[in-house]
Amino acid sequence: MSISTKPYKNSGLGKKEQVAKMFDNISDNYDNLNRVISFGVDVKWRKKILKMVSAKNPSTILDIATGTGDLAILLSNTTAQKIVGLDISAGMLEVGKQKIDQKNLSDRIEMVLGDSEKIPFEDNSFDAITVAFGIRNFENLELGLSEIVRVLKPNGIFVILETSVPEKFPFKQGYSFYTKYILPLIGKMFSKDKVAYKYLSDSASIFPYGKALNNILEKIGFIDVKHLPQTFGVATIYSATKK
Repeated sequence: MSISTKPYKNSGLGKKEQVAKMFDNISDNYDNLNRVISFGVDVKWRKKILKMVSAKNPSTILDIATGTGDLAILLSNTTAQKIVGLDISAGMLEVGKQKIDQKNLSDRIEMVLGDSEKIPFEDNSFDAITVAFGIRNFENLELGLSEIVRVLKPNGIFVILETSVPEKFPFKQGYSFYTKYILPLIGKMFSKDKVAYKYLSDSASIFPYGKALNNILEKIGFIDVKHLPQTFGVATIYSATKK
């Protein structure tokens, strides 16, 4: 299953290459834009992931679509001895490496340039795997999820944080207006890439969420699949495990 939205139409590049280029372009301002766009509440959502992962006392964690490493750095507060941040954007990883160096976490967090659909690790490698605001950028969702099943250890935890669409009035209408008009405007103000944040809002609007994503996770082979809507449903945290 692929999500057809692409950042740069008629560019001649596939979605994967377009997403990498887009995030390279916005890497310098990505963290600041995230705080502005989410009104800072994304920090609260990540802390909930930290709590869920910490409860499993992991030794190894893989953070896919790690970007600038916000979640990987936060997960250093777990028992994990090794945390790997994986991303296809070299620009985002470079910003993340600088943050990790500043926090003296280089001995625990490794940033790896790689493809979520061809994860460069052996089967059953990680106690916990996380993806925050990146799963909708997979070119082939089912292939990426199958790779995650492969490298996750039996009984390991998989946690997704992703945008979703509120279903109740007036939050649904407010969210639609914000993502259609305000989000792209903020992106244009802060980023040299004029289409990046339009893509992010467009891709969020068509990506499966709630029970629809639960069904896909179960189809791939995950068990104990749950979803927890956040902040009136503008984001959702999903958790699952592997037999």
